[in-house]
Amino acid sequence: MELFSIFAYVAVLLLVALLSTRLMRLIKLPNVTGYIITGIIMGPFLFGVLFNNFSYENIKDGLIYGFVKNLGWVSTVALGFIAFSIGTSFKINTIKALGKRVMVITVLEALGASILVIAALLAAHFIFPQYVSLELALTLAAIASATAPAATLMVIKQYRAHGPLVDTLLPVVALDDAAALILFAILFQIATALAGGSISAYAIIVKPLLEISISLGVGVVLGFVVSLANRFFKSRNNRLIWCIFSVFAALGFYYLFKSPVMGGFELSSLLTCMMAGAIYTNFEKESGRTLDVMDRFTSPIYMMFFVISGASLDLTIFFNGDGLVVVLIAVTYIISRVIGKWSGAYIGASITRCEPQVKKYIGFALVPQAGVAIGLSTTAYTLFSQNPATEKTGALILAIILTSTLVYELIGPMVAKFALKKAHEIPEENL
Repeated sequence: MELFSIFAYVAVLLLVALLSTRLMRLIKLPNVTGYIITGIIMGPFLFGVLFNNFSYENIKDGLIYGFVKNLGWVSTVALGFIAFSIGTSFKINTIKALGKRVMVITVLEALGASILVIAALLAAHFIFPQYVSLELALTLAAIASATAPAATLMVIKQYRAHGPLVDTLLPVVALDDAAALILFAILFQIATALAGGSISAYAIIVKPLLEISISLGVGVVLGFVVSLANRFFKSRNNRLIWCIFSVFAALGFYYLFKSPVMGGFELSSLLTCMMAGAIYTNFEKESGRTLDVMDRFTSPIYMMFFVISGASLDLTIFFNGDGLVVVLIAVTYIISRVIGKWSGAYIGASITRCEPQVKKYIGFALVPQAGVAIGLSTTAYTLFSQNPATEKTGALILAIILTSTLVYELIGPMVAKFALKKAHEIPEENL
């Protein structure tokens, strides 16, 4: 009966999420917004109350909360595929063609967002130390660097925008998420070291560098294995299976190295999957055909990922005495991130002598944030939840990122259109 219940719950989630896309189309919002809202509505803190005698008391012991917890592995797998997909955009020839301008802008806008967010949250830490911990500040600073290209690309296609701003923007958003994964791997490892109380040069410098190096090394090996296998397996279906194998193998190595026998290393499965995708796409000439099939295969997985992320949002955080503080932290995060993105992009564009419209407006087009940011916050939530001392920090991070994502998804397309219009890259007939 329990298995029937959980499968029925998944079926309802998929149905409601799919129907939400019709509503999102009517109000001209991205599908991801509908998925998140579906998760929130169908999660344990709204829909789940119906199965808990209409009470929030012991809600985390309720039926729906247990279902969401049991579906946590879907998010882990989805993140692996997202990271693998990001890696496949790193073709050596493409990176060489991008030139200095894109690399400099990407690095500075990513660092700008992280630096401004950590500065703002450190100030908040001294005012509200019981809410804004150092682990929370470091983790949110890492997540701040991520950008969601979907909203921006949607606007560019819709209005058929073209010009120097668009030409610079497209490769920047492609590289941006990789920068976010690297920053997250570094800062989150330091955050977990602080949370564990093991503050030493080994814990905050040597161990994180070792973990990143091992993560990348495992990814390189997996990427070469899949590329080599493609010489013997010619059909797209078989090659797709090898790509899926690399993602699951990366996740397996993450748990393997986490065991005390292997040294208790907290590898970044995201970096491993990203590197596997990068190696595969550079050493397999026909990788594009396989990746097209993978895009169709992963669509329902991504849908479930966003729905489960929404369902994991602990709404009680907003309704208890901490609600106002959470909102204030979210507002601080949103404002400081936007300023950091714009400032970093402006400085990078100035250094590389970009056109005036690129300098002024590229930062605005980098405001949207969704998939990777939610993925990283979910990772932080899962790992912090394993320790009772940091469980609240994990819930706060997820709540702040999901709240800010809804804001970004609402205003992101409008801000992107504003930037392109001001840069005069939208033809008059398309306005």
